[in-house]
Amino acid sequence: MKNLRHLLYDYFVEAGLSESTAQYLNMLVLLLALLIILFIIDFIIKRILVNMFNAFAAKTKSNFDDILVANKTPRNVAHIIPLIIAIEFIPDIFSDFDFAENIIEKGLQVCGIVLTLWIIRSVLHSIKDYLKTVERLKDKPIASYIQVFMIFAWVIGLFSVFAILTGISFWKFVTTLGAASAVIILVFRDTILGFVASIQVSINDMVRIGDWITFEKYGADGDVTEITLATVKVQNFDKTITTIPTYALISDSVKNWRGMESSGGRRIKRSIILTAKSIKYLTEADIERFKRIERISQYLITREKDINAYNKEINADKSVLLNGRNLTNIGVFRKYMQTYIENHSGVNKDMTIMVRQLAPTSQGLPLEIYCFSRDKRWVNYEYIMADIFDHALAAVTYFDLEIFELTTGIAE
Repeated sequence: MKNLRHLLYDYFVEAGLSESTAQYLNMLVLLLALLIILFIIDFIIKRILVNMFNAFAAKTKSNFDDILVANKTPRNVAHIIPLIIAIEFIPDIFSDFDFAENIIEKGLQVCGIVLTLWIIRSVLHSIKDYLKTVERLKDKPIASYIQVFMIFAWVIGLFSVFAILTGISFWKFVTTLGAASAVIILVFRDTILGFVASIQVSINDMVRIGDWITFEKYGADGDVTEITLATVKVQNFDKTITTIPTYALISDSVKNWRGMESSGGRRIKRSIILTAKSIKYLTEADIERFKRIERISQYLITREKDINAYNKEINADKSVLLNGRNLTNIGVFRKYMQTYIENHSGVNKDMTIMVRQLAPTSQGLPLEIYCFSRDKRWVNYEYIMADIFDHALAAVTYFDLEIFELTTGIAE
């Protein structure tokens, strides 16, 4: 190595140059030669590794090696040998320049750490991309765990860089930072919370990629497209993107529609409000008129027979309509809508079907229709629901009922 250190030094001195100039020229020529050699070696090794990986990937059934190539892992690995060669020969080239040698050696060590981190990063990204192709892992927050490993790698890498630059041993440097752990926890609060939340979300299967969620606090209403360590991305139905902190999934209330999507139908739960003044008992003339409505004709015949038998049994004075048992227009309308929904082609007959009264309000009596549409797609669901209420709103007047409408009080 001594001959290498002064490969051209003696030649420059014999050519009449000063010793100082000869040292600088000797160093520059050797450095230039080393850089050229490193470039050639790097180029050759890179081509060999990439071609080997491509050939190997073409023969295997797994796509993991293809993903490694796509993430440039072989290219990054190829830089290792030139870096080792540089670390080996730099001390000989700068043997006469101790200060520069020390700086460049530390720089190369830092480059080694950065290169290691870059290789780890490309491998972790390859693992993430590969796991996303696995069917049972597509909806899992894989990106969160990859980010955790990457954060740990970067933290260790940064500690190592500081230790090299300051001349302090790695473990002593880490021990010193232990005293500042409270500050570190404060700085990485969101990351720590996000990591814990990601684990809980995954273990408890709370939210998956592709789930439709509603998060009123953040104005999110759409499909989850990405779950990372710090954020959850939701593409709303208006195609906007809402970003939610991951830890908010466990600290706040979020509605996940996955249960509905995996069930047999999508719920319809809506009311119409009927005015109290339009509710009445039915006279015989009313009943005869309603019998012409096919859906409830048989029901009215049966009910009228039962009610007349009961009233006769208790000898009810029917000169007053209130006495005994009676049919009401709202009760008959409720039965009509129940029958209509039970025969509607868009309603799932295997799930709950109910037309019920809610508690009276200052506007009137709410009549709620509760059922489930067969088709869960948004557009079709809205069509089915609108079809049911179109019919209900139009049918109300046939039963002498009125729908509440808020008037302005201005005379027409």
